[in-house]
Amino acid sequence: MTSQEMPHAGAPSAEAERHAARRRVFTALAGLIVVAIFGLGVFGFSFRAALDQAAARGTSDLTLSADRLTTGLQRYRELAVFLSDHPTVTARVTASADGGALDADALLQGVVDKTGASSMMVVSTTGEVLASAGESHLPKGAQAALTRALDGALGIAHFVDPEARRRYMFAAPVFSPEGPPVAAVLVSVDIGLLEWGWPSEPSAIYFTDDYGVIFVANRSELILRGGLGGALPVRGTHLLAGHDIWTHDMGPYIPSPALHLTKPLPVVGLTAELLLDLHPVIAQAGLQAGLAAALALVFAAFLFFTMERRRTLAEANARLEARVAARTEALEIANRELQHEVHERHEAEARLKRAQADLVQAGKLSALGEMSAGISHELNQPLMAIRSFAENAQAFLERDRPEKAADNLGRISELARRMGRIIKNLRAFARQEPETATNVELTGVIEAALEMTQGKISRAGVTLDWTPGAQVWVRGGEVRLQQVVMNLLSNAVDAMMDVEDKHITIRLVPGAVEGETGGDPTRLTVADSGPGIAEPEKIFDPFYTTKEVGAAQGMGLGLSISYGLVQSFGGRIRGENRPEGGAVFTIELQPADVSGTMGGQEVHDGTY
Repeated sequence: MTSQEMPHAGAPSAEAERHAARRRVFTALAGLIVVAIFGLGVFGFSFRAALDQAAARGTSDLTLSADRLTTGLQRYRELAVFLSDHPTVTARVTASADGGALDADALLQGVVDKTGASSMMVVSTTGEVLASAGESHLPKGAQAALTRALDGALGIAHFVDPEARRRYMFAAPVFSPEGPPVAAVLVSVDIGLLEWGWPSEPSAIYFTDDYGVIFVANRSELILRGGLGGALPVRGTHLLAGHDIWTHDMGPYIPSPALHLTKPLPVVGLTAELLLDLHPVIAQAGLQAGLAAALALVFAAFLFFTMERRRTLAEANARLEARVAARTEALEIANRELQHEVHERHEAEARLKRAQADLVQAGKLSALGEMSAGISHELNQPLMAIRSFAENAQAFLERDRPEKAADNLGRISELARRMGRIIKNLRAFARQEPETATNVELTGVIEAALEMTQGKISRAGVTLDWTPGAQVWVRGGEVRLQQVVMNLLSNAVDAMMDVEDKHITIRLVPGAVEGETGGDPTRLTVADSGPGIAEPEKIFDPFYTTKEVGAAQGMGLGLSISYGLVQSFGGRIRGENRPEGGAVFTIELQPADVSGTMGGQEVHDGTY
C-alpha cells in the first residue's frame, strides 16, 4: 500500500461521519439531562438538610426570646404576690375606709419608681380602689384578672389602654385572716418598655394571644396585627419535611419565604412564633447543588472527551499499525548497524587506551634516554671513587694502618648504596604501573625525580631551591607522578639554557582531607627563572613546543602526557608566567587519609 492509498483505505465514509456526529450530540444532551437531574437531587437533599439545621437554630432563638419575655413578666407577677402579703397593704384592706391610705399609696409609689412598673393598685371586692400608684382608676381590660384574683387565684390580663399602650397585668389575691379574699393587688407593666431592651434579632419573633392578635413583637409593623383586626397577609403555607413554610406580604423587613415556628407559653397566656428567613438556606442549597452539578458536568465532560479520545486513538492506531509494521524492519536493520558501530567504537576505545599507555611508557623511556648521559655520569663517578678508595684501602692495609683502611671501606659502602638507590629509582621509573590511584608520599616522589635529573641540573649550572619537609600523602601513582615531576624539571632546565641566572624553586603545600577544613588540595609548584611561556593557553596541547628544531629530541608530548596523568588522578595542572619573570607550574592533587596506614608505604630518604 502506498502513502497515497493509505488515507483512502483508512478514512470513514460520509454517512459514518454523520452518524458519529449525531451520536456525539445525543450523548452530550443525555449527559446534560443527567447532570441537571443530579443537580436538582442534590439541591433537594441539601435544602432539607439545611432546613433541619435552620429549624434547630430557629427553635433555639425562639426559646431564648420566649424565656426573655417570660422572665421579664415573671418579676411583676412575683411583685404582685409579694405585695399581697405586705403588712401595709393588709392593714389598708382590713382598716377603715381612710385608715392607712396614705401609707399604702406611698408604698406602691415607691415600688413603681424602683421596678419600672406601669401602675399598681389595691382593689376591694366591691371594685373600690383602696390604694394606687401610676393611675387611680381600674382599667377596663383589667376586669378579667381582678375577677380571677378575687376568686382566690393568680389572675393575668393584657389590653391596650386609652393611650395606646400595650399593658400586661398580674392580679394577686389578698386573703383575710378568716380565709376568703378581701381584695386584690394589681401590677401592670408596659410591654413597649420590655421590647425596648431586647437585642436585635435577624428573624421576626412575635407573641400572639388566644385571639391570634400579635401583642408582643420585635418588629413594630407586626404589633396588633391578626385576630379580630384581620388575618395576616399570608399568601400560602405548605409543609416540607415536617416544616411549615410561609410566603406572605407583611412588609419589606419580614422575610419571605420563611420557616414558621411556634412555641406555646401557658404561663403568660401567649404563643411565641418565629419567621426565619429561608434565603440563606436556599442560597446554601443552591451553592451546593451548583458545585455538585459543576463537578458532575466536569466529570461528564471528562468522560465524554475520554471516550472520544479513545475512539480517535483507536482510529489513529489502526492507521499507524500499517506504518509501524513497515518501519519495524527498517529499525531492525538500523539497530544491527548501530550495534556493529558500537562494537567498532569499543574496539577503537580499547586501542586508544593501549596507545595512550604506550605513549606514557614511551615518554618515560624518552626521558630516560635524554637523561642517560647524566645518569651515566652519576654512576661513573661513584665507580671511579670506589676504585680509588679500594686501592687506598689495600695500601693502608699493607702499611698496617687498618683504621684508615676501614674509613675507605665505609666510603665505598656509602657510594655503593648511592648507586643502588639510583639504579632502584631507574628500575621503578621504567616499569609499567597500574592505572588505579593509590596513596603516594609526594615528598619521596620529588626526591626520586631529583636524583634522576640531578646530572642534567648540575651540568646546566642550575641552582635548586628545595627543602624536603614532613611526609605529604596524596592520591595518585608513584611512577606516573615521578614522570610528571621529571618532565617539569627537565622543561625548566631546557627553558633556562640561554639565561645567566638559572634558578629552580620547588614548593610543596599540604592540603586537608575533605571533612576537616573544607578539603583543600595539596599544591606542588615548580618555578624557573627562564623567559616564561609564550602561549600559556597552548602549553598542554600535543606536539606544541617552543624549542628550536634540533635543540632536543622531544616532540612536544611531555606536558600533554603530564596533563593527562594528573587528570587521571582527579587533580589539576596549570602553567603561567610569574610577575618577576619565568614560568611556574602548579599541580593540585587530592590529599590522602593515611591514618594508621603509613607503615606499609615506602618513603625515600631525600638524599641525592
